[in-house]
Amino acid sequence: MSMKMISPLEVGLGVRDLPRMRHFYENALGCQFVNEVAVPADKARQAALSDGGYTVVRLQTSYGERIKLLAPVNPPAAAVHSGPILDQPNACYLTFIVDDIDAAIARLQAHGVEFLTGPARVEVRPGTFLSFCRDPEGNVLELVQYADIHAYRPDLKNGSV
Repeated sequence: MSMKMISPLEVGLGVRDLPRMRHFYENALGCQFVNEVAVPADKARQAALSDGGYTVVRLQTSYGERIKLLAPVNPPAAAVHSGPILDQPNACYLTFIVDDIDAAIARLQAHGVEFLTGPARVEVRPGTFLSFCRDPEGNVLELVQYADIHAYRPDLKNGSV
């Protein structure tokens, strides 16, 4: 028996500069603010998230997924990123499947984002275009456009699963 999801997937990102990251995800990516909650140190320790307290900001994409930005009271040092994405330890990235990748790239470039894949989309196979960049704290973001989203995700019907 498989685990039955009852809500779209949520992703948590540990961040150091919560206002800066919130601004980026809301303004550059168009996520909508849901709420902000402060969690005290004793609960943060019980949850195995932090020895001190933390603040979580929940944001929602236009499709309904949520991104949680979690800022510990005592944030760790910045990570150093160099080389190809998959050559990094614990490599992971967020994928945003969009209807117009060129417009998405232009929007992010207008917010000062530089792309790891260069200034234009890359066609990795016929009809599949992608581009990779980093958010202000170095988390990798992927933009993807499929010529035929229903061939890639036949389970999607009218914009929902």
